[in-house]
Amino acid sequence: MKKLLTLLIVLIALNVRAQQEKVEILPADIQIKTAVLPAPEADKSAAMVYGYNDNGEMVVLREGTNNLVCIADDPTKEGISVSCYSAALEPFMKRGRELTLEGKNTKEKREIQGAEVAAGKWQMPIVPSMLYVYYGSDEAYNKATGELSDAQYRYVIYTPFATVASTGLPSKPHEKGMPWLMDPGTFRAHIMVGPFN
Repeated sequence: MKKLLTLLIVLIALNVRAQQEKVEILPADIQIKTAVLPAPEADKSAAMVYGYNDNGEMVVLREGTNNLVCIADDPTKEGISVSCYSAALEPFMKRGRELTLEGKNTKEKREIQGAEVAAGKWQMPIVPSMLYVYYGSDEAYNKATGELSDAQYRYVIYTPFATVASTGLPSKPHEKGMPWLMDPGTFRAHIMVGPFN
C-alpha cells in the first residue's frame, strides 16, 4: 500500500509539473500583431503570417497579399523574436524549418541546404532580398496587446554568393552598427546590419 501511495504521489507531481511547463500559445490576433512589428508600416496589414496553433505547430495564421512573410515568436524559446522577410526567401526559410523539425543542427542544415541549392532542387533569390528581425525580452512583452517595449532591430540582406571583393564590405564589423558581409561566397551570403555589432 505504501508503494502504491508513493507511486500515486509521484505521478501527481509529474502531472502538475507537465502542466506548469506547458507552453502558452497566444491568441492568433496577438501573434499576428507581434509578428508584423518588424515590417515597414505600409506592409504590415498585407503580410502573410505564420504562427502557432494550440498544439504548438507552426501554421499559417493569415494569408498575405504583398511580398512579405512574417513569423510569430516561438513560444518555446526564451525572449521574444519575430521576423519578416521577402517572399523570395520562402524556399530557403521553409527548407530550414523542415530541417529543424527533422532535428538537424545549424551546421547540418547549412550543408544540406547548400548541397540542395548546388543541385538545383530550389533556388535562392537572384537579387538582394530583405529580412527584418525584431527582438527583446520576455519581461518587456505585453501578451495582452502584442507590444514589445525594449526591442531592437536587426536587418539582414541576403545576397547569395556575394563576396568581400564584389561588395566592398568587410567580413567582420569594425564599428558598431556598420554593415558587414556574413558567409561570403556561399549560397547564404548576407549583409548584416544591427545594434549588436
